[in-house]
Amino acid sequence: MKNEPFVIEREYDAPIDKVWEALTDNSQIKQWYFDIAEFKPEVGFEFQFEGGKDDRRYIHLCKVTEVIPTKKLSYTWRYDGYPGSSHVIWELFDANGKTKVRLTHENLESFGTGNPDFAKENFVQGWNAILGELLKDFLEN
Repeated sequence: MKNEPFVIEREYDAPIDKVWEALTDNSQIKQWYFDIAEFKPEVGFEFQFEGGKDDRRYIHLCKVTEVIPTKKLSYTWRYDGYPGSSHVIWELFDANGKTKVRLTHENLESFGTGNPDFAKENFVQGWNAILGELLKDFLEN
C-alpha cells in the first residue's frame, strides 16, 4: 500500500476551458497555486518554484512531460539538492458543464524517509488544500 500514488478528485462549477486556463496560464497560476516565474504548457518546458514551511523552504524543480489541451497536463517534481523524483498528473473531465479534476502524484516514496517534510501525509494535506480550497475559490468565486 505504501507505494500507491496519491489521487484526489474534485468537481468544480466551471467549464473545462476555464479550468485548463487556471492550470496553464501563468498569470492565473500565480493567483491560486505557486508564484512560478514562467510556465508554458509545452513538453520539455522546465519550471521551478519555492514552497514549504516558513523556516524550511524548498526549490521545486519540474519539467512538463505531457500536454493534451483541456484534458491532461503532467510534469516531473523533484527538490533541488534532495534525492528522488515524482510525477504530477492533472486530468480534466467534462461533467455536464462542470469540470471534474483528477490529480495523481506518483512516486512520492522516492523522496525517502529521511526528511519528514516529504512524508506522504504532507502531500495529502497540501493537495487537499490546493484543490479543495485554493483552486475551488479561484474558479468559483
